[in-house]
Amino acid sequence: MEVKTSLLDNMIGVGDMVLLEPLTEDSFLENLRKRFDHNEIYTYIGSVVISVNPYRSLPIYSPEKVEEYRNRNFYELSPHIYALADEAYRSLRDQDKDQCILITGESGAGKTEASKLVMSYVAAVCGKGQEVNKVKEQLLQSNPVLEAFGNAKTVRNDNSSRFGKYMDIEFDFKGDPLGGVISNYLLEKSRVVKQPRGERNFHIFYQLLSGASDDTLKKLKLDRDFSKYNYLSLDSAVVNGLDDATSFRTVKNAMQIVGFMEDEVQSVLELVAAVLKLGNIEFKPESRLNGTDESRVKDKNDLKEMCELLGIEQTVLERAFSYRTVEAKVEKVSTTLNVAQAYYARDALAKNLYSRLFSWLVTRINESIKAQTKTRHKVMGVLDIYGFEIFEDNSFEQFIINYCNEKLQQIFIELTLREEQEEYVREGIEWTNIEYFNNAIICDLIENNQNGIMAMLDEECLRPGTVTDETFLDKLNTVCAEHQHFESRLSKNSKFLNDHSLPHSCFRIQHYAGKVLYCVEGFVDKNNDLLYRDLSQAMYKASHSLIKLLFPEGNPAKVNLKRPPTAGFQFKASVGTLMRNLQTKNPNYIRCIKPNDKKAAHIFTESLVCHQVNYLGLMENVRVRRAGYAFRQAYEPCLERYKMLCKRTWPHWRAPAREGVEVLMADLQVPTEEFSYGRSKIFIRNPRTLFFLEERRRQCLEDLATLIQKIYRGWKCRTHFLLLKKSQIVIAAWYRRYAQQKKYHKIKSATTIVQSYTRGWQARKLLRELKHQKRCEEAATTIAAYWHGTQVRREYRKFFRANAGKKIYNFTIQRIMQKYFFGLKKTLPSMSPIDKNWPARPYRFLDGAHTELKRLFHLWRCKKYRSQFTEEKKAVYEEKLEASELFKDKKSLYPSSVSQPFKGDYLEISKNPKYQKLNSSVEEKVLLADVVNKINRANGKGATRILLLTKKNVVLADQKTGQVKASVALPDLTSVSVSTQNDGFFALKLKEGSASAVKGDFLLSSEHLIETITKLHHIGSTASDDGEQLNVDITDEFLVQFKQDKVCVKFIQGAPKNGNGVSCKRKNNRLLEVSVPASA
Repeated sequence: MEVKTSLLDNMIGVGDMVLLEPLTEDSFLENLRKRFDHNEIYTYIGSVVISVNPYRSLPIYSPEKVEEYRNRNFYELSPHIYALADEAYRSLRDQDKDQCILITGESGAGKTEASKLVMSYVAAVCGKGQEVNKVKEQLLQSNPVLEAFGNAKTVRNDNSSRFGKYMDIEFDFKGDPLGGVISNYLLEKSRVVKQPRGERNFHIFYQLLSGASDDTLKKLKLDRDFSKYNYLSLDSAVVNGLDDATSFRTVKNAMQIVGFMEDEVQSVLELVAAVLKLGNIEFKPESRLNGTDESRVKDKNDLKEMCELLGIEQTVLERAFSYRTVEAKVEKVSTTLNVAQAYYARDALAKNLYSRLFSWLVTRINESIKAQTKTRHKVMGVLDIYGFEIFEDNSFEQFIINYCNEKLQQIFIELTLREEQEEYVREGIEWTNIEYFNNAIICDLIENNQNGIMAMLDEECLRPGTVTDETFLDKLNTVCAEHQHFESRLSKNSKFLNDHSLPHSCFRIQHYAGKVLYCVEGFVDKNNDLLYRDLSQAMYKASHSLIKLLFPEGNPAKVNLKRPPTAGFQFKASVGTLMRNLQTKNPNYIRCIKPNDKKAAHIFTESLVCHQVNYLGLMENVRVRRAGYAFRQAYEPCLERYKMLCKRTWPHWRAPAREGVEVLMADLQVPTEEFSYGRSKIFIRNPRTLFFLEERRRQCLEDLATLIQKIYRGWKCRTHFLLLKKSQIVIAAWYRRYAQQKKYHKIKSATTIVQSYTRGWQARKLLRELKHQKRCEEAATTIAAYWHGTQVRREYRKFFRANAGKKIYNFTIQRIMQKYFFGLKKTLPSMSPIDKNWPARPYRFLDGAHTELKRLFHLWRCKKYRSQFTEEKKAVYEEKLEASELFKDKKSLYPSSVSQPFKGDYLEISKNPKYQKLNSSVEEKVLLADVVNKINRANGKGATRILLLTKKNVVLADQKTGQVKASVALPDLTSVSVSTQNDGFFALKLKEGSASAVKGDFLLSSEHLIETITKLHHIGSTASDDGEQLNVDITDEFLVQFKQDKVCVKFIQGAPKNGNGVSCKRKNNRLLEVSVPASA
């Protein structure tokens, strides 16, 4: 059986504020706080749902929750947004009543999420099918597209809707969705060009730059860096919890699902990119001959790229930013724009381009999601619109937003009272007039066609002559001075003259939600919302197909000289249309409340919530609901809930439910003025009466619970006693059986033990006899064996004494050798050829063998070490060996070169492009490439040269140009001279009369002397015709032939000069002295 539940069951606080007792502002807030602290974010005011934003995910939106609230009475379960959505959907489906769901609240209160939850619930409970699912998917996917282009990060909300949205969802007679129509109101287009500190531009700009592919950005001429665009704020470019790249992919996918073509998506992105480029266009002043200033574009690159994106001639748009044409009936007047006017024109174009693009997106979505059939449709409207706004600085936008909320409050009161009155009439209850604050006087102050604020603003905008915000305020002071809801410093009401909280440039309106101070600065410009005709015509000339649709007024063939309607006039007309639409539908209300300004969970700021409760008129709403009867309930659930309070109705009432309720109320002696009987419901006037019934029910339930417990405990005890009695009989029978079995097993065990002891004694006796017999036999055998042994030893003793000594010696020697070899195996030295360790010999007679084994082991490990060498490594070691033979103990520089590997090509001449020409001029393989200094005999100074050594030649080349300066064939070398000191000087001595010896010998200096001479010595011996080796003279004084003269090069030890090491100095025509620092 299905268990019936109620709003009143397990209630935390009060689920319906109508039942709150006592009704004060403090008790109202305390009830909201108590429910919020227990994750109960929904509370009712009659049929109105209050939703408090939890700023976190709660497990109350699962498919199971959807099924729980499906087809249930509104008050049957605890308060939930699903209950309201289900009530609206069932009324539309079953009663053929068009519905509207009005969602209001300030930014960050969760209006957008509430609208999504309503739409997702309706999508979940309505019919299924391929076509129906497609329509539902398109309706749901329209949200991401509109959020990307119409939502932005603000200081109050990371995903704040900056436009009002009203969606009509159309259903067929079965309740299946057929399509929808979206209306948008007042996009905050000023955000495109300027954002307050801590806020962002619309999401789509950041999503495009973060999520688009590199190829897409290249086509759109964009860069991922946000800082390159003037229209994008940088202090809040990245928002925690928002992944712009992922969101961009979601938006593109949603546009495809809704029905956008690929070329349409590309066109939209091109216009978004054009807006970004437009913000980067800057102007500079330029003086004309007549003394006036005109503007010129500073850097035309962004202008050029924007024109390429939109297909506009650059000169046309550039002129539109510099000149403005004013047309009368028969003449045109062209005036120049100064820099400030040019920037105004640029920003006006950007705002109009983006707002018209947004309107086109809404129209395009409507084309895709509209119902295809022509039959009559049932309609459910969802209104997600900005709530009442009171900021520190309130301007034109807040004025018209608050005007819209005044109209919504007016229709809310009217529809609520009308709904109450209709229910009273339907139930046959006498209707009594309810006193409430009627805000029609405030609406009239704003929208009156003769002397309303909006009418005067339009009149001021259209008036010829000088029009400013101050003249508009003066007009307000003149016309509205006596109005009780209007205040200003200059009004005729003198009580405000000393009110310093009211500046001279402001006026104050007493709204239903409280007083709001408006600054008139910008009212006239924002209401005019002018776009110069030159810019409209320039946009119309674009080859971009979408631009022509967005700027139809730019068509020269359809020039309209009438002034376009003002922003206030358009918004007023839209609100009027919306109000007429809402009045034709059954209203359902969701009031969203933001618990704190930190966007954090578990924080409830009482002052902030109190402010919202006031301007949402929730206390007024409760008072209206409680003015008549606070609670009403159908007879069947009422009787079902309270029937246990009367003996005549408990436990079953067989007659009609109304009669049972009448009997119940009479038996409880409830005063007749506290309730009334309707046709299908009972109406209770005061919440105290309901709480009296609940308290009696609670006490009765406790008594019933006690009775049930008493009966249950008696039944349980009787059942337990009978079970014990039955168990005792069974246990006694089993015990008797057990006792007899135990006695039998005890007798049997004793008999077995006696038998085993007897058999054991007999076996042990037999064992002793057998053991005695066996010992006698073994003793006889042992005596015989000893006797035979004695006889044999006597016979062979003389032979054993002759050979025993030699055998013992040989055995001992074998054991010693075996021990020596095993010990040597364990203590062998490492496999390194330079390891000279060897185990000590244990015995002197092994001296020869020990030495020979050491020699053999060393030869063996040397062979193993050599077998690891590659050919290249072998050649390196051969060169090192040759260097050792040449320089060891002969030149001081040699020891420092031992650890340095011979690299050969220090310049990487084959890989370095700098030496490509030099490398190509040498035919043979380069064995050595190094930088050397060629010593000048005139002054002893060095010139940098590149030394190349091949198998046949020694080549000297210029380091900078790579030009070959000298090439010496190796057979022409007679010897090489070096010193014994720690220097890098060496002399190449040439054969007299050879072609290379024309300029004489070469005196060079190298940092790799040892390697250079070693390679020369090695290659010189193979290159000579007679096979003679190249002589290497190591001496501190040698002669060098310079052309016709012979110069002596002398090496001495001295202190370094000026921080240099080796220095060379010319002493006279016949002597070069090389000073080498003493080695440490």
